[in-house]
Amino acid sequence: MIDNRIHVYCMPGMAASSAIFEYIKLPEERFELHFLEWSVPAKGISFSDYAKNMCERIHHENSVLLGVSLGGLLVQEMSKFLKVRKVIIVSSVKTKHELPKRMLFARYTKVHKLLPTGLVNNVELLAKYAFGESVTKRLSLYEKYLSVRDKGYIDWCINEMVNWSQDVACENLVHIHGEKDTVFPITYIDNCIHVVNGTHTMIIHRAKWFNENLPTIILE
Repeated sequence: MIDNRIHVYCMPGMAASSAIFEYIKLPEERFELHFLEWSVPAKGISFSDYAKNMCERIHHENSVLLGVSLGGLLVQEMSKFLKVRKVIIVSSVKTKHELPKRMLFARYTKVHKLLPTGLVNNVELLAKYAFGESVTKRLSLYEKYLSVRDKGYIDWCINEMVNWSQDVACENLVHIHGEKDTVFPITYIDNCIHVVNGTHTMIIHRAKWFNENLPTIILE
């Protein structure tokens, strides 16, 4: 039986599990969703090599890669080793030029190395890193979504984020961004699909928008 469905591989953001995609539902006769997960990186591994290893989990040619936040950077790196139909990034950046000034400041001062990442079991602090918002009222919710609490992994993620060197956007890339994203303010973002009132966690809270619009975005 020939499978004519489009395979969409979804990569969550830093420290998050694929549970962030639980409300994303696409027509099953046309699309199949596959969920990727972070693993603790080997010591000293580059972001590019980590992405290359992640490509081993892609089992369909000409698939769509969808990444959120740091996962958006990762799927762009993965696309350099694969033949893909499209790359879709959500709440992320296309190049180093879209990183906010505080991250560029961290790149040159190394101030990010002073962050108290040893407190990763403090869910509220981890959510601040991963989602860019205070979650005091929704801690139980975020405990479900935040699955990777390894200090070495968090240090590696933050370092790779602030030092990402991509200068030109990938081909076949679609960028979806919330107008109220506090991690990557839309002020610094060029050429994207705006989501009104969308925050950094809109893949969870605005799933209806994605369910209505992703099929067309993928097929365009």
